[in-house]
Amino acid sequence: MRAMNELIFRGKDRYRPSGGRLVVILLIFTGELAALERQAGAVGFRWALAGTAVLIVFAVLYARRCRTVVGSAGITTSSGLGRGRTYPWHEIRWIDVREIGVGAEKTRAVRVTLADGRRRTLHGLHHSYFYPAPDFDVAYRQVVNWWESATGPADRGRPPLRWRDRVTPRVFGMILGAVLVVVGLVVVLLGS
Repeated sequence: MRAMNELIFRGKDRYRPSGGRLVVILLIFTGELAALERQAGAVGFRWALAGTAVLIVFAVLYARRCRTVVGSAGITTSSGLGRGRTYPWHEIRWIDVREIGVGAEKTRAVRVTLADGRRRTLHGLHHSYFYPAPDFDVAYRQVVNWWESATGPADRGRPPLRWRDRVTPRVFGMILGAVLVVVGLVVVLLGS
């Protein structure tokens, strides 16, 4: 394996919404709180506000502490809770990009498939509308380069597609909608 620099992808460097998008998030959040205040009253509003603040603080701390380190030992991921987990190169069979959504709403994340078939998303290697990462493709290519230089072709293999890989979220939503319509019709017909 040729000498390569260790790669570190930290959430605190990558998970920062752009200014315009942060304003949109805050406007939506303010509108929802105003509607809640009218519906739930002052006490319900304060409880919801406190709960939301706790969730936001947890999410921000989680995003700032998560990281992925790619080095000679393999890939180490840490969600920000605990030391993390190292996946040695010989356990990693495939590295790909999982895409969810369509158009501007598309989210892309790098994931690895392990020898036992489990798949793990790498923290800090995401690109989405709210967290744009202009260097996402370069970072993905760097991780793949590490993997290819640390493993032989016989150790790599594309995993078979699973049901959730074949069915996009849009198709799943259409199927779920059809099932709900049929169940609703059955309930209405049996109720009359």
